[in-house]
Amino acid sequence: MAQKPSIPKGTRDFTPTEMNRRNYIFDTIKAVFRKYGYSPIETPAMENLSTLLGKYGEEGDKLLFKILNSGDYLSKISDEELAGKDSNQLSTRISEKGLRYDLTVPFARFVVQHRNQLTFPFKRFQIQNVWRADRPQKGRYREFFQCDVDVIGSNSLLNELELVQIIDEVFSLLSLKVVTKINNRKILSGIAEIIGQAEKIVDITVAIDKLEKIGLEGVNKELTEKEIPKEAIDKLQPIIKLAGNNTEKLATLKEVIADSEIGLKGIAEMEQIFKYLQQVDVACEVELDLTLARGLNYYTGAIFEVKSKDAEMGSICGGGRYDDLTGIFGMPDVSGVGISFGADRIYDVIEQLKLFPEKAIAGTQLLFVNFGEKEEAYCLPLLEKVRKAGISSEIYPDSAKMKKQMGYADSNHIPFVAIAGASEMEAGKITLKNMESGEQEMVVVEEMIEKFSR
Repeated sequence: MAQKPSIPKGTRDFTPTEMNRRNYIFDTIKAVFRKYGYSPIETPAMENLSTLLGKYGEEGDKLLFKILNSGDYLSKISDEELAGKDSNQLSTRISEKGLRYDLTVPFARFVVQHRNQLTFPFKRFQIQNVWRADRPQKGRYREFFQCDVDVIGSNSLLNELELVQIIDEVFSLLSLKVVTKINNRKILSGIAEIIGQAEKIVDITVAIDKLEKIGLEGVNKELTEKEIPKEAIDKLQPIIKLAGNNTEKLATLKEVIADSEIGLKGIAEMEQIFKYLQQVDVACEVELDLTLARGLNYYTGAIFEVKSKDAEMGSICGGGRYDDLTGIFGMPDVSGVGISFGADRIYDVIEQLKLFPEKAIAGTQLLFVNFGEKEEAYCLPLLEKVRKAGISSEIYPDSAKMKKQMGYADSNHIPFVAIAGASEMEAGKITLKNMESGEQEMVVVEEMIEKFSR
């Protein structure tokens, strides 16, 4: 009995309909990236492990998919080493390459390797798949796509403004209502400095994030359970209760962390970003959110996270400012900022909200029915004409029963069918049938092309 075929957990096949919908997302994002002056690059699916290891922390290293060396990869491993069963030590001996974990570290490697060919500031976008040996669950896969956009070699906060504009335009085109949450690592560092609990800043932001669910008393209780001293918790109260619009929040923060130089610098950066936002037309809500603490060890300035307002889903886009991305490869002090759109999560949100437009599943627009050899000879020149006019068209390959051919058109979401029988051939015309309404009319091929162009 043949083995039932399957694919690895956390990976997926995509049907033609799903691919058309995914390409609708990718094409929308690409068009906006290009509009703002970003150029595409690609990097290999696999990188040297020396490039990847140590860049994502201990947990990240565990999630790397490693590729076994070709040939007899155990030939240089002694029996003693095998008996030791030290998987970390053995993996570096039998595996020199791994699948990329994200697009950011490969981008850093790319910039350093090609620095003499690049003009800075360098604006790039990259849309490719990445792999993580994670536990598959809703919205989390082992193979998924990232849509990254970064500008590197510039400290200007105009870049942060541009990323918010890109977020706004992409999600507006995809008909998704989102909120863009923004914070600044320097503000978080300032808070930690003032209360003397720098190592607990992640615990603090996680607790504050639960304010709506568990209330002020619950937040303070959780902070106590995290062994944060009462004196520090007392100093945090104005921050936990932080309310008002973005300007009011920043004004309160300025008072609370007035003695922190780095904190005040973060506030000044945020004030400038919000000042820029007032000068442009951004439709999406942009909210200062102090609980946002993504990538604390990675980002150095502004931090972004985007969430859907109408669907239960985690972050669908995120990123931030980094001051030393390329330093890990020997090119220090090059600042950049970027964001990444999670295409798979965006797909799930659009699907959940049933917001995919008809054009997102459009493949063939017109099917020529095949009645036999004479009709084929009549239809083939017409098929060539409509294709040259840019209309996606095909002819059914066999002279099957009409019901079967119509079923084919229906199953493949083909909106129009061209029918040519004896009467149509005699008149030099074609009967064009609308598969949705059932309406049909006899037209010459030029009329048909004009209808599609409209």
